Amino acid sequence: MYPGAYAATRPNQPALIMAGSGETVTYAELEARTNRLTHFLRAKGLRRLDHYAIFMENNARYVETCGAGERAGLYYTCVNSFLTPDELAYILINSESKLLITSEEKRDVALAAARQCPNIALCLVVDGPGEGENILNLDEATKLYPDTPVADESLGLAMLYSSGTTGRPKGISRPLPEQPPAQALPVYDALGRLWRFREGLIYLSPAPLYHAAPHLGVNLTIRMGGTAIIMERFNAEQFLRLIETHEVTHTQLVPTMFSRMLKLPEDARGRYGRPSLEVAIHAAAPCPVQVKQQMIDWWGPIILEYYGSTEAMGFTACDSAEWLAHKGTVGRPLFGEIHILDANGKPCPPGTIGEVWFKLASQFSYFNDAKRTAEVLNADGTMGTVGDVGYLDADGFLYLTDRSSFMIISGGVNIYPQECEDLLITHPKVADAAVFGVPNADLGEEVKAAIQLMPGIAPGPDTEAELITFCGQHLARFKVPRSIDFEDELPRLPTGKLYKRILRDRYWGDKTSRIV
Repeated sequence: MYPGAYAATRPNQPALIMAGSGETVTYAELEARTNRLTHFLRAKGLRRLDHYAIFMENNARYVETCGAGERAGLYYTCVNSFLTPDELAYILINSESKLLITSEEKRDVALAAARQCPNIALCLVVDGPGEGENILNLDEATKLYPDTPVADESLGLAMLYSSGTTGRPKGISRPLPEQPPAQALPVYDALGRLWRFREGLIYLSPAPLYHAAPHLGVNLTIRMGGTAIIMERFNAEQFLRLIETHEVTHTQLVPTMFSRMLKLPEDARGRYGRPSLEVAIHAAAPCPVQVKQQMIDWWGPIILEYYGSTEAMGFTACDSAEWLAHKGTVGRPLFGEIHILDANGKPCPPGTIGEVWFKLASQFSYFNDAKRTAEVLNADGTMGTVGDVGYLDADGFLYLTDRSSFMIISGGVNIYPQECEDLLITHPKVADAAVFGVPNADLGEEVKAAIQLMPGIAPGPDTEAELITFCGQHLARFKVPRSIDFEDELPRLPTGKLYKRILRDRYWGDKTSRIV
């Protein structure tokens, strides 16, 4: 999110435009606002390698709140804006954030979380009033500070969170070299070349900026003197209209967005031109073959796919031609050497399914959590896995078939069932609970719960509604079951382990959730 020399060479060019409101921030405005916030953070005692957090919906001020960290040598954490106060508080404490930046829309949740966090000394609200000494309006708080860079500028970095198999999120921490902010990390340069980014591109970002992929896409766009068109939320027809209106050259989506556009009426799909569009990138979940084929037929061979995790243990990619020759693949490795291992840690031959391991392309750790870091690495720490299951073909292309932990991917968002199971079991009417993904034609998967009730409790619509409401009071809405089935007894092994596959396979049959 660093404008660099472009603030001087093209000060009046839009750095970003909000798709719905049309609000525009020029490079000159972005530079001035970011510098004032950087001076403010320094004045409040934040020094290189300190942490702060951002909890907002997509808005016109998001980029500058990240950009201040990138030129102050700070770690900044962009938090999922749909979290509940308790969920947000966990991340604020775990990340050791000293300051929280939020919006008026998210104010109530943010302040409720901050009250649980003694480490949060101050909260800035970008578009709302202050409240006492510890809750300040961002513009009022920064207006007297210089709009020129701080003397000790240093590259900062996002520390994003990825949910773990227990449902507790994990901060992905990377070493931060001491270098000027104009000098991007090598991985940024590599991805810019892979995605065919160029100076002055027009990038359409349809996803929440707290996600790693859109955050990186907008970041690279600003660093290359382009303009980012940021959607407040995704709408399929609006997305197509924006490509035509703004002459978009690059964009990045998830497969669910493809599906929703393909389901538009024919007249809506054909109403908008796309002659400017050069590259459409997608990731987050393997794309069903039929959907990907239809998109290439519609848009042409401009679609690039990649696979990786926030941990960035490794990275695969393929262009449209490679995918058409290897339908269903998520690409060949570009960073990190892939190993497919069986349950005993032995290599699997091509075409044989096993767990996907990468010889680490870059070093990482889970912030303040050596135990969980060790759990995803091999004995000597040279290889890691996030629990994906798949296989390599004879040409070295990777195919994903499932998640070993039964993680749910709904609309490109990762959901770990254990968190919801642990909550449901606390309800007085619940004896046992299992949560898993079931097919959803639009989202790929949706959250389903199977419940064993306490003796004397009658199953039915009222009980189902009560339990769904209970989940909604404690979890972000995308984690809440859409439906509940009631079982006389859940299938547990003698060891006490829940045999979830028996439940889940009723809905998937002989398919997997990653249909390739």
